[in-house]
Amino acid sequence: MVPEVKERFEGVVYHTDDVLVWGRTEEEHDAGLYAVLEKIQKAGEPLDSPMSKVSDLLKGKVCKKIKGDPDELGKQDDSELEFLEKEHSSILKSSRNVGELLEKIREETDALEEQVLTVCSSVPPKVSAALSAAVEVRCSLDGLLQREQLISNKLEQHLQGTSQWMDDLGQTCNHVDFIERSMKYLKCLYHIEELSAAVQQSLMINSVWDAIKGVESMAALDCGLNQSECSHLCDFLRKTLCFWHNIIKDRLTSEFEKVLAQLHWPIITPNQAVTPPANYQDLSSQLEGLLLQLLALQTSDDLISQRASASTQGPPSVSSSNLFSPAPPLCLPIQIMLQPLTKRFRYHFYGNRQTNSIHKPEWYLTQVLKWMENSSTFMEEKIQPVFDQAGQTISAKVELCRGLVCVVQEKVASDASRMLYDDGLFCHLVEEVLQFEKDLRSHHSYPATLPGLLHILLEDAFLQKWLAVERKMAVEKMDAMLSAEGGWTSQYKDISDMDELKAPECAETFMTLLQVITERYRALPSPSAQLRFFGLQKELVDDFRIRLTQVMKEESRCPLGTRYCAILNAVNYISTILRDWGDNVFFLQLQQAVVSLGEQEVLGSLEMTEVGRLASLEGSLFDGLLSLLDRLKGDMLGRLLHFLMRDTAEKAQPYCQERWLSIPPPQDHSAMSLSSSACPMMLCVRDRLLNLHQVLSASLFQLAWQGLAEKLDNFIYQEVILTNHFSDGGAAQLQFDMTRNLFPLFGHYCRRPENFFKHVKEACIILCLKVGSAILLKDLLKRSELEARDWEDAGDPSPESALNELGVFCLAPCDVLILLNLKASLPGI
Repeated sequence: MVPEVKERFEGVVYHTDDVLVWGRTEEEHDAGLYAVLEKIQKAGEPLDSPMSKVSDLLKGKVCKKIKGDPDELGKQDDSELEFLEKEHSSILKSSRNVGELLEKIREETDALEEQVLTVCSSVPPKVSAALSAAVEVRCSLDGLLQREQLISNKLEQHLQGTSQWMDDLGQTCNHVDFIERSMKYLKCLYHIEELSAAVQQSLMINSVWDAIKGVESMAALDCGLNQSECSHLCDFLRKTLCFWHNIIKDRLTSEFEKVLAQLHWPIITPNQAVTPPANYQDLSSQLEGLLLQLLALQTSDDLISQRASASTQGPPSVSSSNLFSPAPPLCLPIQIMLQPLTKRFRYHFYGNRQTNSIHKPEWYLTQVLKWMENSSTFMEEKIQPVFDQAGQTISAKVELCRGLVCVVQEKVASDASRMLYDDGLFCHLVEEVLQFEKDLRSHHSYPATLPGLLHILLEDAFLQKWLAVERKMAVEKMDAMLSAEGGWTSQYKDISDMDELKAPECAETFMTLLQVITERYRALPSPSAQLRFFGLQKELVDDFRIRLTQVMKEESRCPLGTRYCAILNAVNYISTILRDWGDNVFFLQLQQAVVSLGEQEVLGSLEMTEVGRLASLEGSLFDGLLSLLDRLKGDMLGRLLHFLMRDTAEKAQPYCQERWLSIPPPQDHSAMSLSSSACPMMLCVRDRLLNLHQVLSASLFQLAWQGLAEKLDNFIYQEVILTNHFSDGGAAQLQFDMTRNLFPLFGHYCRRPENFFKHVKEACIILCLKVGSAILLKDLLKRSELEARDWEDAGDPSPESALNELGVFCLAPCDVLILLNLKASLPGI
């Protein structure tokens, strides 16, 4: 900057080419700035310098209002000068465009002032408006609170003033409600009296149907008042209903009995003369009308019966006899028809009559069955059509049977309680009740859903007695059958076709006993009771198994004895029958009942998997018993085979010590024959097989001879073949003894007995090989031991394939090599 420009002005600081203008007010700042710019312009300093590029910076720096003491202003001057020198020294060096810059700064300064004035003028009105609105809202809220308090006070004063009115109004409403209920009460009472008067009027003019309708209306009203607390009104209604119902019922009953008597009811004997009376048509029409009237009276009769039973019985008790849903009351006509039969029953089978004998329950049970049979035609021909006409879904014959069963139930319950201390009488009663139940269900079409006589025996006291008697008598019979003289012989021993199992008589008697017990409890209506009897059967089977085990141990010193084999047959027979029972429908149903009811007495300590097998029918209820019986059978067969092999081994000792090396070749013999040393062994095997075939059942004998063949095969292979060396003649003789003598002994019982002597048969094949074949085979087997290689890739046959071509499948290559070393004709022996 030229020196002429650097004239001292107030509020202006020069630093090299830079000029800093400041002022305490905007006017001072602007005055200093204008003075500097005019001086620059007069001095001819160019104003087209790039000052416009920092117009924003000059606006913030030049137009700033600075207030404070001069020292602070000096510090700010220095900092601003430093900033300008650092950032824009190149721009400020040129001051040719200062005038242009001044105009631009003025414009921007005016714009900024206008914005500041606008903001300063608009913000205070908004704030004041918001404050005014807040004051108004608060005033309004205070007014509302005052009004609320005023209204609350007025309301409280009003409620205090009207409380007395409310009390008076409540009393008035209660009084009106009482009057209204009293009116209803009186109307109901008046309606009852109207119905009673109507029934009375109808009976006076013999209009029975109208009287019945009136009684039905009373019954409907009684049902409607069932939940009412007006006890006196309900009691009055019920007494009125019973009164008129009994009057109508007595009248109809009297007329109905007269008509039945003219129709020869009751029919006591099958040959009873039933001659149609002269007025048969009139009687039939009267019978039809009376039946319809009695059926119409059924509703009120059922209601009265329910009231009476509820008042006398009290709350129902839970017992084992509650197996059926409560049966509806007997049909009213059937009740009347049962009266003469009930009188006859009570006359003959109660009191001191000779026919009332506790020893003869079959007398009254048979009599009731005869009454059912004799009355069936009358019920089906004369009563059932009227029931159908009235729209009844019941069977007249079944209803009569149900009534007679109820009469017998009372008698059986009375007699059974007197027989609890007499086993013989109780057993006889149970047998007769079972027979009665069977005839009732099969011959008289009595539904299974209705209770019979058996459910009486399922009461806890009677059921416990029944189980105890069954157990006692079964144990006595087991003792008797095991000690009987012919208990261990088969009763079908002379009949070969029927004696496949060769079961001794004691085993057949025992299973018959179990079958009889099953038939007795099969008809029980309760699965839980059936399972208790099944548990008894399991106990009896296990007890019988223990007894057989005890007898077997006594006879185990002679396993080939008749009694030992009879015990084995008995065990096999019982397990066979139990397996068949496991597939029986009745026991499958019991199995499902066990799973669904979770009977611990039957399930015992079964695991969840075993319970699951029962649920899926993969197992049976007899699995536990069958495992014990199979274990006993296996133990007895093991003892038997051990005894046979010990006897056979003694007889085979000379054969084991035969000089096989010294036997000449077969070419030196004209014909080969059995070795003399083998004869005792062969005779022993033959005799034992024949004996076992006679005394054992077919299945047991098959297990026995197969087990004997297996043991003989191992014995001969170990004790005869592996302990000797064989010449060609000795090998041929051994093969002849086995294939032509030993194997045919078992050929009576299978087609290919050699399959049960695999070791002996294959050993004979190896020992009888020709020398060349034996040498080649031996070399192959030795090389297979020394070299572990893939025989198929090498092109040579494997040892196994070579042995298979010879017919050797059971023996391993190492065993064949041992047998080849036993051939005396091979080199190196």
